[in-house]
Amino acid sequence: MRRLVECVPNFSEGRDANKVDALVAAMCAVPGVVLLDREMDADHNRCVLTLAGEPEAVAEAALRGVGKAVELIDLRQHSGAHPRIGAADVVPFVPIEGLTLDDCVVLARRVGREIWERYRVPVYFYEAAATRPERVPLENIRRGQFEGLREEVERNPERAPDVGEARLHPTAGAVAVGARKFLIAYNINLATPEVEIAKKIARTIRFSSGGLRYVKAMGVELRARGLAQVSINLTDFEQTPLHVVFEMVKREAARYGVHVVGSEIVGLVPRRAIEMTADYYLQLENFSPAQVLENRLATALAGLPGPTPGRLAAMAAPLLEAVAAPTATPGGGSVAALAGALSAALGQMVAALSRKRKSQAQHVEPLSEALDRLRRHGEVLVAAMDRDAEAFQAVLAAVQKPKETPEQIQQREQAIQQATRHAAEAPLATAEQAAAIFEQLGQLEPLIAPSMLSDLRVGRLLAAAAVEAALANVEINLESLTDREIVSALREQIEAIRKRIAHAEPVVQD
Repeated sequence: MRRLVECVPNFSEGRDANKVDALVAAMCAVPGVVLLDREMDADHNRCVLTLAGEPEAVAEAALRGVGKAVELIDLRQHSGAHPRIGAADVVPFVPIEGLTLDDCVVLARRVGREIWERYRVPVYFYEAAATRPERVPLENIRRGQFEGLREEVERNPERAPDVGEARLHPTAGAVAVGARKFLIAYNINLATPEVEIAKKIARTIRFSSGGLRYVKAMGVELRARGLAQVSINLTDFEQTPLHVVFEMVKREAARYGVHVVGSEIVGLVPRRAIEMTADYYLQLENFSPAQVLENRLATALAGLPGPTPGRLAAMAAPLLEAVAAPTATPGGGSVAALAGALSAALGQMVAALSRKRKSQAQHVEPLSEALDRLRRHGEVLVAAMDRDAEAFQAVLAAVQKPKETPEQIQQREQAIQQATRHAAEAPLATAEQAAAIFEQLGQLEPLIAPSMLSDLRVGRLLAAAAVEAALANVEINLESLTDREIVSALREQIEAIRKRIAHAEPVVQD
């Protein structure tokens, strides 16, 4: 299944295009990351970049973006209408496809720890990633902004960061890292320079002051345009749609003798949000999202044959035929990696289902972390299926080298030895991954729903089989290696892995 995550880092720079270019370049240098949107606002002195891709790639891109912000942005010289505590101010992760909000929490916390390790910038976790209830709302973390937090953090333990020392980075401040659902950043501009009017309207419409559910709002001054703005974050557009917010701001503005001159969306917006707004203002009768061309096309494509349970045999057939074919590859090493990948997949299923059960609510965080680790092990083992086949093919290629002259014979033997060593190391790496899965599945036993114990134990049996199958492939290659030191070192690793399996008994709950 494809796994996509969105990251929407906000940086405290909205006036220098060269610096924003550098931030984009640093993040987009990570393979597999796509820049979906780029927004700069000079009045806010802030840019919002939207990235998407596989979780590991997006996480690395976010880290590099933070590093570049630390290098380029000095908050001591920064001013703007938007509140901020850091050069890289917020780094939220949003689940898009194939992963959940809990997965994004695990990702956010891992990125937060890595930000501190790499750049020594302290980190606060917010929204779903918050470790303390008072830090769920981002505005509580931002209270006092960079200047106020810088003074308070060293004397008030309640303001200490979640990761790092109780002092801000001298120029880059701190970073708020979070996990959340899709958020629409929506600004409504008023035909007045009086920011107090915008602040009063924001106070009326935001939920924390008794206004609309799922609405956060503040009033800011757009000095360059001579306007005031109601700056809004809409955290659930289906419960509180865009048009409801717009109409309420318009009505409140009229109370102060002010009209709305326009509105803007910062970043991206779901199609559904625009459909709902169009339906309201056009007063479409019997409108259905199915009437939208792109929606109908997506539904039609989804109806094509796919990996439904009834098609499992058909899905497995090509791989089974490839293994059964009278060719040297894929062989035992690839099958060992497949067994390990299947064990990791079963572990993921068990962890993912267990963390949804109310009975396992106290184990959500360790289950989420285990799910993340098992997913990474599984990805490595899937890649190992090809690596093992490629390693064996390299041995065959070395054997077929010419051997007419003494020099050719020597070169051929060196090539065979090098390829054979690689052919031994490839399944050894598979065994290491499978052993780690075996251990982790054992540690999961006391955390999972009891009804899934049989699935977990099947996963452990597969992992143990993967270990032994991979080690058998290592040992067969050792017989052809002539370097006794290498052989001895590899045999020690084999023995160490077997001991891990022997000693990794399931954790028994008291």
